[in-house]
Amino acid sequence: MSGFNKVVNSYEEAMEGLEDGMTVIAGGFGLCGIPENLIAQIKTMGTKELTFVSNNCGVDGFGLGILLEDRQVKKMISSYVGENALFEKQLLAGELEVELTPQGTLAEKMRAGGAGIPAFYTATGYGTPVGDGKEVREFNDRKYILEESITGDFAIVKGWKADTYGNVVYRDTAQNFNPMAATAGKITVVEVEEIVEPGELNPAEIHTPGIYVNRVIKGSFEKRIEQRTVRQG
Repeated sequence: MSGFNKVVNSYEEAMEGLEDGMTVIAGGFGLCGIPENLIAQIKTMGTKELTFVSNNCGVDGFGLGILLEDRQVKKMISSYVGENALFEKQLLAGELEVELTPQGTLAEKMRAGGAGIPAFYTATGYGTPVGDGKEVREFNDRKYILEESITGDFAIVKGWKADTYGNVVYRDTAQNFNPMAATAGKITVVEVEEIVEPGELNPAEIHTPGIYVNRVIKGSFEKRIEQRTVRQG
């Protein structure tokens, strides 16, 4: 990797610099659009005491769920955690700290962090446990709570295509939290299905400009389906 070329050729190089106790922001929604190989590399590294910011924590045996197996995750900042039995077990045993955050608020926390906005007001969560202990202000006769933005030491992201400069395109619903996550990391690593030369991507279709991206790696993906429902024949 040199100059404007942000391509790395190994997952060891992609996650170089990740240390115990860091905060990692991860894109994905359920198992859709998750950076599954970057997560697997974190498991291989054995890095511990990590705080993860992600919509959810994968499932047992896949996605972020694999990091629970060796207790690599100290804290989860998430919106939904209902698909992982090991997550539930560790939470109830007091082995895992969890900060539940409304989904839209979580997305805005990432976006605001990437934009350099330290905090914002939202009506979501006012009058519920989400708002406990938070500053409240009234605008136009409605109560709002102050939410702090989020940034991470690393952001791990799954894209569809990228050029060597780090410009990224996402595909369909796999976009989800990935664009916001990509802006909020001090080091942002994107794994993609295809890497092309600069100029091959339509500028109007780029979702994440390369200015936000530090490393890009081409991977192969299982793309596991979280729950499959079929019509009875």
